[in-house]
This record gives sequence, C-alpha cells and structure tokens, in this order.
Amino acid sequence: MPSWQSSIEWPACATSHHPAVSDRLAVLPQYLMPKRALTIAAGRIASAHAGTLTTALIRRFVSRYGVDLAEAANPDPASYASFNDFFTRPLRDGARPLADADLICPVDGAISQFGPIQQDQIFQAKGHSYSTTALVGGDATLAAPFENGHFATLYLSPRDYHRIHMPCDGMLKRMVHVPGDLFSVNPTTARGVPGLFARNERVVCIFDGAQGPFVLVLVGATIVGSMATVWHGLVNPPRPGIPRQWDYSDQAVELRQGDEMGRFLLGSTVVMLFPQGPLQFNPNWAAARPVRLGEAMAMRRSPAV
Repeated sequence: MPSWQSSIEWPACATSHHPAVSDRLAVLPQYLMPKRALTIAAGRIASAHAGTLTTALIRRFVSRYGVDLAEAANPDPASYASFNDFFTRPLRDGARPLADADLICPVDGAISQFGPIQQDQIFQAKGHSYSTTALVGGDATLAAPFENGHFATLYLSPRDYHRIHMPCDGMLKRMVHVPGDLFSVNPTTARGVPGLFARNERVVCIFDGAQGPFVLVLVGATIVGSMATVWHGLVNPPRPGIPRQWDYSDQAVELRQGDEMGRFLLGSTVVMLFPQGPLQFNPNWAAARPVRLGEAMAMRRSPAV
C-alpha cells in the first residue's frame, strides 16, 4: 500500500509571482458584465416548469457537457419538471461507495488545490492566496482554530453531480451566509482573480467533529441560482447584502460521513478547512485531478503498511 503524504508543499512561487497576463485578460470581461442580473435570470430559467422546452434544455446540456445520466436515480431527461430538478438529481443507490478513510471526498469534481494552511493563508493559485478569516466572512475567532491547519478546494464543473456530502461525521454549530461577488470559479478565473473564494458569495458551515472543528464553505459563482443545505433549505435567495448567521449550538443537527449536507443549483466550488494535526492526504491527489464522491481524501494517522 503506498504511503500517504502529510500534504502537498506550497510552490515557492505561491505568493511571489503575478498571474499570467493571459489569465488576467481572460477574466477582465467578468469585472464588466452584470453578474448579479445574469445570475437572477439564470435562476428563473432553471426553476421554470416549461414542459418540452425544459426537456430540450436538459437534453442539450447533457449532450454539450457529456453528463452521464446512467448514474442518476432517474436517467430520463423528460422526467424532470425543471432544470434545477435535473441539475440536483440524486444518484442511483450504490453509485458512490464510501472508502474506508477518516475523510472522504464530499463531491464529484476536480481538485483546485489542497494542502497546508500557512499560518492563516490558503493557496488559491500561482500568485494568489487569501486568509482563513476572509474566507469565513471576517470572523477572526472562527478562523483561529485553522491556523497552520489544512485545506482542500474542489471545483464542480457543469457535468458533475451537484450535491455535497459530509467528509466525516459532524455536529452542526453555525451557518453564515456571506454576501459577495459572483465571479466564475473555473480554473482560469482562480488564476486571474485575487482572493476569488473569499470575495464571492458563500455559505460557511461550521461543524464539530471527532478531531475538533471543521468548516465546509459553499462558494457561489456566476449563474449559481442558489445554494441550499439539508437543515435549512434554500439559503440564497434572499440576498439582503449583509451577512446572515444561524446558531445551531442548541440543536442536535448531526450528520454522518457520506450524508448529504447541501447542494448547488448550478455548480460551483467547495472549500474545506481542518485544524492543525497529522492529516495525511491521499497520495494519488494532485491539482486538477478529477475526484469522485466517497473516494479517500485523507487520514488522520498513518495507515498500516
């Protein structure tokens, strides 16, 4: 059995180089486009029950992005009343077995980055990092347990399954909706927009686990109509423009490893924070590698060889 690495090294250039000119130019139109208006319009279209037009849109999407409907609990495009119903479709039973690991991958997608948090800095892309405090909405007390901890950022492309599951058992303590921009979160934008994941709209979910606190951050993006959690339902809209917070410390909202915890209505990115400790990421993980829900993400101790 291959040895598990403690976590990847930060590139020496991580905070010393500017992003490529091509990346900056590629994202320039996003600064100018009416991202919120586009997102509202996309949300209305995705939630519409338009019969044959909805079915045609779904079929076109499946063809364009190569969606594998054979994995869906319901593989018939005509059976979905709205595009959102299709986009948040459940998988058939047994489609994603859970690995025997302390932390499992919570989504289908691709690895954006992962590894150590250097003091309070999370590596975004060459030339970009951002702070844990900024990510969680400016709450330094909330961010403090993750100093010199570990992070993983996973990108969900349009073709992916868009429900988010628990990487480990957890007791929900708080949820914070942080208003922000709605830039795209694709790899090009991650390379071209400073502090992308700490400036976009996001939902911060804080849990207590067997090894201490951990955080799952659902990051919004252009045309992401809304984000939802299983304990709250739709979090956004509304979008009041100010942070909103919910306290669950006096409630028993407990989720087991592999349980669904939320979903994107039109896809985006999940950022996870874990405290300092002997976390060892899967040696097969690397930036840009595709990942699947349920595969081994990390172990808290060295597995027996």
